[in-house]
Amino acid sequence: QVQLVESGGGLVQAGGSLRLSCAASGSIFSINAMGWYRQAPGKQRDMVATIRSDGTTNYADSVKGRFTISRDNAENTVYLQMNNLKPEDTAVYYCNALVTAVTRYTFSYWGQGTQVTVSS
Repeated sequence: QVQLVESGGGLVQAGGSLRLSCAASGSIFSINAMGWYRQAPGKQRDMVATIRSDGTTNYADSVKGRFTISRDNAENTVYLQMNNLKPEDTAVYYCNALVTAVTRYTFSYWGQGTQVTVSS
């Protein structure tokens, strides 16, 4: 069993900040990569930021300079620090992880999502 649990979403005014957390637990051998994706009403789910096991990061152009992804390997947790939030950042944010289980089977897992709402 592998599960991802997100937290840290909420309501914030434009220009404010939030920090999202995602903790992975279960029969984990290793986590190859983790990332954050978001889906706004009526839109597709898009990549926000990813981080590989070696620390390599990638960001969507719309969040570069404002968001920072990081991870705590000891706790299998990934974070998304979101600064200078804008109304267009409003979405449900989903954590994703490429997890290799103790069986050596690799699978992509999704968290349940956490709502981020930015008021203008």
